[in-house]
Amino acid sequence: MPANVFFRLRALALSIALIAFALPAFAGAFEDAVGKFANDDFSDTEEAIGAVATSGNPLAFAIISALQDGRLTADPDSKKVYLTDLDGKSIDAATGAAASVPDSASAVRLNNRLRRTVEAALGGLTLLSPDPAKRIAAAQSVFKTHDETFLPVVDGALAKETNKAAKLAFSEARAAILLFKSDATDVEKLEAIATIKARGDQEALALLNDIGGDQPPAVAKAAVAAIAAIQSNLSLWSAVQNAWYGLSLGSVLLLAAIGLAITFGVMGVINMAHGEMVMIGAYVTFVVQETIRTSYPGLFDYSLLIAVPLAFLVAGGIGVLIERSIIRFLYGRPLETLLATWGLSLVLQQAVRTMFGPTNREVGNPSWMSGAFEIGQITITYNRLWILCFTLAVFAILLAMLRFTALGLEMRAVTQNRRMAASMGIATSRVDALTFGLGSGIAGIAGVALSQIDNVSPNLGQSYIIDSFMVVVFGGVGNLWGTLVGAFTLGIANKFLEPVAGAVLGKIAILVLIILFIQKRPRGLFALKGRAVEA
Repeated sequence: MPANVFFRLRALALSIALIAFALPAFAGAFEDAVGKFANDDFSDTEEAIGAVATSGNPLAFAIISALQDGRLTADPDSKKVYLTDLDGKSIDAATGAAASVPDSASAVRLNNRLRRTVEAALGGLTLLSPDPAKRIAAAQSVFKTHDETFLPVVDGALAKETNKAAKLAFSEARAAILLFKSDATDVEKLEAIATIKARGDQEALALLNDIGGDQPPAVAKAAVAAIAAIQSNLSLWSAVQNAWYGLSLGSVLLLAAIGLAITFGVMGVINMAHGEMVMIGAYVTFVVQETIRTSYPGLFDYSLLIAVPLAFLVAGGIGVLIERSIIRFLYGRPLETLLATWGLSLVLQQAVRTMFGPTNREVGNPSWMSGAFEIGQITITYNRLWILCFTLAVFAILLAMLRFTALGLEMRAVTQNRRMAASMGIATSRVDALTFGLGSGIAGIAGVALSQIDNVSPNLGQSYIIDSFMVVVFGGVGNLWGTLVGAFTLGIANKFLEPVAGAVLGKIAILVLIILFIQKRPRGLFALKGRAVEA
């Protein structure tokens, strides 16, 4: 028994001695690795990044993050490295002890290659994060860099991953590593190509294009086939994306043109100040948001809901005032009406410049209109989606108003035959004033929507007035369904022509096509029926 006790005590003493010597050795290795950041040499910095990232030290993530953000500084005299956190406090990066950064210290330099190395190191350090979003982001980072040193970590994380999205991201990261791993088998590479092909995005395509021509024949053939399949798939998704962009542009054009279609169809007035009604609606939104920011910040998410009726009332009231004071004296004189409304548009622009200044004004997005989501390979922003829904809602409400209200009945009667409507007792002057006010009010709420995707400035309306007239003439003067079809047709055609001919030539091509179309169908896609219209 005494002998056993003696041997056990001796073993315990040896273990304690080994631990006592090993801990400083590990600590010394970490300190040596951190010290390389002070050498101001890109090769030493790269070695330091790798050593720190694989050290298992609790400070590793903070050091690599500080290096990425420019918060890691080194003193060339003392060869010490300092880490400054987001609160401005500094520590010795090697020991974690509080320290003050000397004036001679400067930020550790990075080049593009080192930035990619840093990104990969951070990805490896966060692969085992408890947050699934961080694990997915880390796996995406490893996918881009395909650094084979992370393969054991990825395999371990993949084995115990339960989140479906994270598991897929780890599988793709593992495939990217194996594809570039020199000693990977052909079977592993073929499986990796299949996984990357299933991903099917631009990053997958770039990865397959980078593998080079020194692959075995079976692997090279599979890579070529995968590249062709991804390119075909991306072409299809690109067409879908352009169609969505076209619908988005069409909704904007419809919202801007729908009020013009009413005034132009009922009154025959070429209103060049219609764009300024849109601008007024945008500035009403700005005023509402500024008031909420200063007095009722908790209501900011409801600012657009408050701005919509106010913009309609303000722009509609200004429209009625314009009709009563200017337009009604110029009926039957289209050239004078055009010149008068053009001059009025300049007056309104200058008035806004005087009140709000010539610079752009900030209008924010409520939380429910911020962000985006993906469907397949296309990205849909919430603000564009809400504007599309809002436009269709305005269109449906306007159709219902024209069909089921007394004012709508009178407007349709005046549109079809003004003289007959007047002989039946309809006060056409009152209908004209209300119609102009309605068209201006709709332009005002269009300004509310456009303030979310365009600059709010005195020139806002000028960007849409010509396109609005093209939509109205192409769809059919005074026909709302024609305006709807015309807006979405021109929007989609424009977005499909832009990648081929460019933005400017695309608009010119659209204009030429509309001119040729009007030569064939002077009344547009959907011509109105009626004696006065036919005359």
